[in-house]
Amino acid sequence: MLSFVAKRIIYTLPIMLGVSLVCFALVHISPGDPLISILPPDASVELQERMMAIYGFDRSYPEQFLRWLARAVQGDLGNSIATGRPVTSEVMNAVGNTLILAVSATLIGFTLGSLFGFVAGFFRDSWIDKLASAIAVVGVSVPHYWLGMVLVIIFSVELGWLPATGAGPGGSREWGWDWAHIKHLILPAVTMSVIPMGIVARTVRALVADILQQEFVDGLRAKGLLDRGILVHIIKNAAPTALAVMGLQLGYLLGGSILIETVFSWPGTGFLLGQAIFQRDLPLLQGTILVLAMFFVVLNLLVDIAQTALDPRLQRG
Repeated sequence: MLSFVAKRIIYTLPIMLGVSLVCFALVHISPGDPLISILPPDASVELQERMMAIYGFDRSYPEQFLRWLARAVQGDLGNSIATGRPVTSEVMNAVGNTLILAVSATLIGFTLGSLFGFVAGFFRDSWIDKLASAIAVVGVSVPHYWLGMVLVIIFSVELGWLPATGAGPGGSREWGWDWAHIKHLILPAVTMSVIPMGIVARTVRALVADILQQEFVDGLRAKGLLDRGILVHIIKNAAPTALAVMGLQLGYLLGGSILIETVFSWPGTGFLLGQAIFQRDLPLLQGTILVLAMFFVVLNLLVDIAQTALDPRLQRG
């Protein structure tokens, strides 16, 4: 197992290098002047050149990339052009808020999706299967930003039960584990959980339906094992694939939460990315994308290791 983990880590290193290169290239080929947010419209040529030199934009792209990568490895992502604050501190604060939101949404989606999927697969072709499958299809199909606005109208505007924006009372950006902060988490977490819930439900339903048709299930029934015991064996066989799907969904939620965080003004990486894009803040944009991409790569590595630990056949393969 240790050799397998070491191989996976070694395979991950070139992926990280490639991701950092793509991140740098995509940001720099986009149109627009990165210094437009801090330079006055009538800035002199000398001032523009001096600011370009300060931020290193006067160097060639390969040299910019190598300097940026060398600093990034040391944890230095530069300073934000718009605010002048270190990018690392801004991104880490936003990543913490996004992790809270994404993990909460993943847990809700995985729990409900697994429940619907197991029930639908175990009672396949029944009205329960059709109802659970319909809920899963609706979850995958409904645009989550639209659902978020609908939930705000119902539970914030009409009923007044839950706050609509922010991560805490008074628009606070600091998180705390108390009811005042958890109330701000409920609506965005439920909204984000709908798509992974539908994906997990459809995946688990297909897994359970396939496992029930295998010969070992007939053998367990022939031995007199009750449905409860058979269900335990089904869960063990479906767990590796369901875990992989959950890990991928968590990665997608970490990087694809920009619309939800914008709707609910949640101070996470999606909200930070939106600001960086509109302000053309290259260091902040590069740092945020790089951190999110590295999270996704590391998360895939951990899911791969966990999946292999649950199913040793993958390691032998």
